[in-house]
Amino acid sequence: MDLLDWAGLTATTSVAALLQAASGFGFAVLATPLFLLFLEPPRAIQLVIIITTALSLVVLPGLGRAIARGLLVRLALGSLAGLPLGLFAFRHADPVAVRAVVGAAILAFAALLALSRRRADPRALLEITPALDFVAGALSGVATALAGMSGPPVLIYLLFAGVSPRTVRATLLSFFALSYTATLALHTVTIGVPGPTWLVAGVLIPFAFLGGLIGRRLGDRLGGSAFFVLAIGILIVAGLYTLATAVGLAAAGTNAAGRPPGT
Repeated sequence: MDLLDWAGLTATTSVAALLQAASGFGFAVLATPLFLLFLEPPRAIQLVIIITTALSLVVLPGLGRAIARGLLVRLALGSLAGLPLGLFAFRHADPVAVRAVVGAAILAFAALLALSRRRADPRALLEITPALDFVAGALSGVATALAGMSGPPVLIYLLFAGVSPRTVRATLLSFFALSYTATLALHTVTIGVPGPTWLVAGVLIPFAFLGGLIGRRLGDRLGGSAFFVLAIGILIVAGLYTLATAVGLAAAGTNAAGRPPGT
């Protein structure tokens, strides 16, 4: 990598970490597509996993009291239950269609949240229950396997339920810390993480810590309205990115004449 590549990676890492710490969600949404501009996909994805895992060390301390532990446990259990379903669907479903549906669904929910914010109090839209906690976690597990996006289902659920911004941030960050730590362990044991990837991660992690510290201060000062707007913005980006990925997969599946293979 040249100096320009390093500059792009460090800037992306800092800004994505700031976003994650401020809202509780967003590092992978911003970092993954930009990392892919500088690195091959396997290395970029593993870097996102490593940095997100490390980032939890700097953004979680001080948020312990805001974590809804029962909610967190049910979300994690639901995610474990949903992951095999997502893997099964991934093997048997058209990946282009799946990503398109997921992206469209995220955008639709973001629009619905925006409309509900204008017309009524979002706290009245949904009531937190153990069953819904588990379902939201399961949908997150399915979405992780299908589209690599674990955050939107949980974020949408918590926003519809009117959970306070601080609790949303703390619970999401804790949820990601658990899920990404498990994912990193699985990658290390099954696929393996090359030494150069660990080295690049070691260089980028301090920039993630810096962005995370700034984002934490910003997140602590965000009011409910500002947090809601930021969260909807992140969901829109996530939905658009997922749809763009589907378009990219569809384009890659066409031959030089612009027709699907075999036609």
